[in-house]
Order: sequence, then C-alpha cells, then structure tokens
Amino acid sequence: MESQFKPQITVFHCINTFPAGAVLPFAESETCRIRFYKLPCSSMVKDVYLLRAFEAGADAVLVFVCPHGQCRYVEGNIRAAKRVAFVKRLLDEIEIDPGRLALFNIAAGDAAAAAAIIQKTLPEIVKLGPNPAA
Repeated sequence: MESQFKPQITVFHCINTFPAGAVLPFAESETCRIRFYKLPCSSMVKDVYLLRAFEAGADAVLVFVCPHGQCRYVEGNIRAAKRVAFVKRLLDEIEIDPGRLALFNIAAGDAAAAAAIIQKTLPEIVKLGPNPAA
C-alpha cells in the first residue's frame, strides 16, 4: 500500500505581509499542511527558528518579507535575507537540500502572491520527498 506524501510547510512572515483578519492562503489544504508564524518584522526570523522548523518536521520553510525598500524597519528584509542565506549554507553542509528553504519578497496584503508561491513550491518539495532530518 502506497502512502501519499503530504508536505508540511512552515511559513514565517512579517505582520505587514498579512494584515490582521486576512485569510491566509492554503490555511487548510488537501495537498499540504502549512503552519504560519507571524513576526513583528521579518528581521526577527533567527537562524535557530529556521533550523528548529526543520527539526520539527517541516519539509520546506518559506520566509515572506517586504519588498526591497518597503520595510517599515528599513533593513528588516535585508537582515532576514542574510539569515536565510546563512542557514542555506548550513543545510548544504549537513546534506539537506538548501532548496527546502526560500525567501520571497511580497507586497503587504498580497495573499494571492503568497498562494502562488506556495503552489509553485509544492511540486518542488514533493519531488525532494520528506525532510530527512525529521
């Protein structure tokens, strides 16, 4: 009997990405499980949070940040990008595909763009299979 792989995706996002009361894309889905973690600013996503998400069983981790030049804290999205790049290098060193971690710039309130990113990410994660660290 073949079990169908249902990827678990963890999404860290700035509070400005999805305003209070916004309908989050793919909150419930037949094709994947998604956990959203709201941060005061994307710069608050620390290396350890990204790694713990994988340790907790995430097959992919996505970080949604403000577009360049639109961060209300000026450099939050730049700091987040540096942290994501650092963790990608760590993942590569421990032989976990760094493609499981990605950062995307999304305009505030653009749930459609977030949904499109998740939809595009799903086949890539299914191809990689379950997280080997879980």
